[in-house]
Amino acid sequence: MSKSSHLGSSPGQQIRELPGAFPITPGEHEPPPVISSQLSLSQAVHQRKAEYTVPRKVKIKVGTWNVAALHGTELDLGAWFVDGKGISESLSILSFDDKGGPANAESVEDVAHQEARRSKKKPTIPFDDHGALPAGDEIGLYALGLQEIVDISSPTEALRPYNDPHPGRKWKHAVEKALPSGYTLVAEQQLIGLYLVVYAASAISPIVSSVSTTSVRTGLMGYMGNKGAVIARIVLGETTRIVFINCHLCAGAEKGNLERRNWDASQVQKQTKFSPVDLGGLTEETNEGLGDEDFAFWFGDLNYRLEGIPGEDVRRLLLLHTKDEYTQANASKRKIDAELALHDRVSLHSPTEDDSSSHTSSHTHDSSLTKNTAASPLSSGTLDPSSDPTSLQTTLTSLLSHDQLHQQMRQRKAFHDGWREGPIDFLPTYKYDAGSVGMFDSSEKKRGPSWCDRILFRTRRDKQEHDQKIHAEEAAKKRDNEMKAHGIDDPAINEEEVLFDYDPTTDGMEDEYDADTNQDDPAMVTTKAGFEDKIHLEYYTSHQRVLSSDHKPLDALFTLSYEAVDPELKAKVHQEVARELDRAENERRPAVTVIVDPHQEDNTFPSDHESVNFGNVQYASKKTRNVTIANTGRVPATLGFTDRIIASDQGAGVTPTWLHIHLDRAPDKERPADEPHDVYTLEPGDAANVELTIQVDEVDLVRALNDAKTQLEDVLVLRVHNGRDHFLPVHATWLQSSFGRSIGNLIRIPEGGVRGSQQNDEGGPKDSDRAGVKWSAPRELFRLTEAVEDLVERAAAEWGMTLGDQSPPWEDSRWPFIVDRDETKEMQCLRERVREALDNDDAVMHAFPKETHNIQRVEAVAETLLAFLTSIEGGVVTENLWTEVETSMVELESSQTHLPAEDEKVRVLDVLVTSPAHSTSFTFATSMLAKVILEISSASADPEAKGSIRRRLEESYGGIFADALIKAPLPTGARERKRALARRIRMMEMFIGSRAETERDIV
Repeated sequence: MSKSSHLGSSPGQQIRELPGAFPITPGEHEPPPVISSQLSLSQAVHQRKAEYTVPRKVKIKVGTWNVAALHGTELDLGAWFVDGKGISESLSILSFDDKGGPANAESVEDVAHQEARRSKKKPTIPFDDHGALPAGDEIGLYALGLQEIVDISSPTEALRPYNDPHPGRKWKHAVEKALPSGYTLVAEQQLIGLYLVVYAASAISPIVSSVSTTSVRTGLMGYMGNKGAVIARIVLGETTRIVFINCHLCAGAEKGNLERRNWDASQVQKQTKFSPVDLGGLTEETNEGLGDEDFAFWFGDLNYRLEGIPGEDVRRLLLLHTKDEYTQANASKRKIDAELALHDRVSLHSPTEDDSSSHTSSHTHDSSLTKNTAASPLSSGTLDPSSDPTSLQTTLTSLLSHDQLHQQMRQRKAFHDGWREGPIDFLPTYKYDAGSVGMFDSSEKKRGPSWCDRILFRTRRDKQEHDQKIHAEEAAKKRDNEMKAHGIDDPAINEEEVLFDYDPTTDGMEDEYDADTNQDDPAMVTTKAGFEDKIHLEYYTSHQRVLSSDHKPLDALFTLSYEAVDPELKAKVHQEVARELDRAENERRPAVTVIVDPHQEDNTFPSDHESVNFGNVQYASKKTRNVTIANTGRVPATLGFTDRIIASDQGAGVTPTWLHIHLDRAPDKERPADEPHDVYTLEPGDAANVELTIQVDEVDLVRALNDAKTQLEDVLVLRVHNGRDHFLPVHATWLQSSFGRSIGNLIRIPEGGVRGSQQNDEGGPKDSDRAGVKWSAPRELFRLTEAVEDLVERAAAEWGMTLGDQSPPWEDSRWPFIVDRDETKEMQCLRERVREALDNDDAVMHAFPKETHNIQRVEAVAETLLAFLTSIEGGVVTENLWTEVETSMVELESSQTHLPAEDEKVRVLDVLVTSPAHSTSFTFATSMLAKVILEISSASADPEAKGSIRRRLEESYGGIFADALIKAPLPTGARERKRALARRIRMMEMFIGSRAETERDIV
């Protein structure tokens, strides 16, 4: 049996961990639901609740006991609360018809023997008591409220800022030990000495949900926990809200104590808050309080006393009934006889006239009651108990007219808002000598007996009828005041009516106790969820023969008829509603179809027409694919590509950096507030063409692709507002490139280039892939510089022969490496051919169509060369090499030593040769530049202009290639940065200037 398990999914779990804390209010900025949301589905299912609920009944036993922090009380708990034992048939007016009467009444241990063997280490329940009330597994819900499980008079306990769970565990163990197998703890709450538990049978616990518990402190200074309440709210069968309130109100018999009790009760009503109810996935938006439930049970030590009657008279009246419980003389019997004898001796003295005049009003208020009862001995007689002045029922009825609780309810000062109580047919529950069945407090205080312990209940209908009555009274009062303000009397009231308004059968009887008015109303109760429920009080009684506390325990049994959700029926309705919603939603929500247009390369790279395949992709080359988006729905569709779902190593945004999107129309001028990107609206039947372009030109990405650290794969998200998202996979196959590699990597590429290497070794060669140096410098650099030298010579000659009358392109000192012109597809294609030749280890000169002019060829090769040098990882002149070169140059500057140009070149070469591959690569580049400068300056028709042209080219090329060849950070300061740039350019001019070597050193 899972006796200690909780319903872990209940909203009140966190509240139980912190008694007194209010539930967290739901967030106010929840996103609005859409048509297909779970919320609207739950609402639609809930509207058909009548189709999946079935009638059920459950017996609810509510028990309360002030255990006075006495040891051994827990030993009696199971017997009276679970097993229904400890009833005194002679001291209560409880009917046993349902059980046929206690068959073992004559065999039950008598009171004298029971009291004589009383021990704190053993149960005090009489022997051979087999229980006279419904018990055990007949009960579906057990709700138990205990008071004073710790000594609340102790300042240590009263001021304790937290709950000590140890006492609660002791009582929980006692309940679970007595319960039949299969009962589950569904709610638990403790506040210092107050303890509340609710257990459900195995057939009930699965349908208990939305459990929420809390506590309210009303003790010392209005907020300590020695007084207050612990409260639990459950929902039964997803339909019926039930609240259990266990309280301990202010004690004391003074008027101020009475007012404080009323205040305590009002604070419990005001401060109680529960978490929102979840009805099968439909969570309410607001927290609930008392009054929002369908059925409530308020029980505990309410501490209301008897007022307007001397306590000694009450004691004598009740002792006349309890004395007959003792067939043998024992301590309790002797105390009762002594107290009754003392009262008789006092009453034998006839009061004098002075004595009579000095008698208090409280004593004379019920003098007739005292005299009538004392005048004749108690007898069973043949009279109806209600007509017999000596019967227990008559005694109880006469005393209950003095009950403070009923008086406060009638006066609308407490518990007047619909609360009811069953007929009180049992002795006051307080205060007894512990260990006694019928001896009231025999201490010096001799406290007057009272019904301190109570069980009240209320239905939603009771609360609503009270509220309607109050509203009607307020409206009538307002109307009367308005009429009086205008000098108009109510015509419905005249003197004749006032004269004969007195009713002698009812007037003056306001304080009489009428048990019939407290009977439960079997009328139908419409619950908050809209179901029709009924509740019936089966019995309400005390367990007089429980001896371990100075309070007698009290319990009541209710039968609740309610509608419960049938899971199978609900699942069927849920499926039907979901289908209906889907059908309705599909008709009114936008719908689009995404089609990937076929491409001629798709024969080589099969496509499923649901993803975009770009096929083979190489560095800096562009490829496009087309996608058609058609509005196939009945309403306009607003759509657009939105932020992708990305991994931690991917860049955010609509597309990856290597992909670009273009639609064949302008975006909408306005877009939804929650959409940061462009959107487009398509009317029904309209279609848009989307052009996707791929281009990999970021060097860092190229390096990652070369090293197989990433792939050209992603998923685009097409957001259709108020519709479903479409996911468009995009992928391509990367062709290895010689761009973005280091010198050390490039010199290890074997014949056949990186593409040939890719076929044998996926990912291309890496520095550690092959041992040994294959080449003294990258073959790609050799091919490019050689081609530039040759093509510049050809272009200059071709220009002179065909276009000599026009301004030559080299008038721009950056030509042919940087050309100012509009980008054309033809030039893109030529550069792509050059890169393709490099990657396949083909001759660059063979890459061009025959009809291509030399000017176009040299520009394509020179631009490719500059891009290739710029992309080299670490640079041709690495940071370490440049640091040594710059240090050498700074030393010369500091010493103001002017060396010949050749000597300066030697100092630089001495540093570069420490890295032979880098030194040779640098020589290839600078030698090529020197030859280009010589060739262009020689092509000038003006001999005097050749020198100025040469100097202008040297300065321009020096700046361009200093940035391309040297990979070292520049200083941040403007002055230092300017000097550093000047040194780099000067180093370049050493090797490309007029005195530079013009012959290539073949290594």
